[in-house]
Amino acid sequence: QVQLVESGGGLVQPGGSLRLSCAASGFTFNYYTMSWYRQAPGKERELVAKITRTEGTDYLEPVKGRFTISRDNAKNTVYLQMNSLKPDDTAVYLCHADWGVWNYWGQGTQVTVSS
Repeated sequence: QVQLVESGGGLVQPGGSLRLSCAASGFTFNYYTMSWYRQAPGKERELVAKITRTEGTDYLEPVKGRFTISRDNAKNTVYLQMNSLKPDDTAVYLCHADWGVWNYWGQGTQVTVSS
């Protein structure tokens, strides 16, 4: 059974940091491109960051220099380190695994940036 379980979300003040984790199981993790998406109320889901099987990375322009995606294939886990958080970063953050025709979503973790 495929599972993607996100954790690490919460309430943080502007300028603060959070580290999201996504633990994967049920598929060959190291084959997959792993991504973090986010969806804010009333907005479309957007790709925040992705990391390929060869650890190439790409980021949404507004988070460049603030967010870092990484993966640990031994732990079947992908991370998103988020620094200098802004209120506009408030959203549900979802983990996504992609390998051609196979792709999976996690349930998401809420990140709220507010004073």
